[in-house]
Amino acid sequence: MINLKNLNIILTGATGVIGNSILNKLISAGSNILATGTNEEKLKKIQKINNKINIIKFDISKHEKIDSFIEDCSKIFSNKIDILINNAGITQDNLSIRMKEEEWKKVIDINLSSTFLITKNVIKKMLKFKKGKIINITSVVGHSGNIGQANYAASKAGIVAMSKSLALEYGKKNITVNCVSPGFIASDMTNKISDEHTELLKSRISLNKFGNPEDVANTIAFLSSDLSDYITGETIHVNGGMYFS
Repeated sequence: MINLKNLNIILTGATGVIGNSILNKLISAGSNILATGTNEEKLKKIQKINNKINIIKFDISKHEKIDSFIEDCSKIFSNKIDILINNAGITQDNLSIRMKEEEWKKVIDINLSSTFLITKNVIKKMLKFKKGKIINITSVVGHSGNIGQANYAASKAGIVAMSKSLALEYGKKNITVNCVSPGFIASDMTNKISDEHTELLKSRISLNKFGNPEDVANTIAFLSSDLSDYITGETIHVNGGMYFS
């Protein structure tokens, strides 16, 4: 049983399918959660289910407000942030020759630049205690590439490289930085895929099935715990054998 009792955790992108699963797993392990997202109605529903969860509506694309956002998070946790989970992200798919510069920039700015700026500010808080864990959610396409997702793949690959650099910079301060890279995870989006296409996708996965959000949440719970204290700069692939690094 993983024990995260009394650990203070910031989770971005908390209102999505994977975000919700992460949230439930970490709460059940005893942690204190601050859930963020852009959908205030969904955040309030989360808090209604468990009134111990703190919520802040925040758009991570607002780079100029990230400093004050982290300050607000820090105050809620009495200035001690133990773990940051960067789960928020977007897609704007298009074939490369049709991709507008705006589509490229928006995905890079939110998925990569926002993740860096949030992480940078949280690390400043962690340095005071000489301890902390950063967990970044990437994607299998950041390693394998994917048609129509040059921007998304680039942003996720960038997170992996960034995480390795941060792991090198702050390892001596007892701050670990790791990535979790999901493959195809069962969700409302995958439910809309035709049966024929679903079977085609599954045929490319060694385990011949989509993963569950809990598979990702379990990995994050492990990386959040002291069981992972000697792991940093790594990417754990949760893709059922769709891609081997």
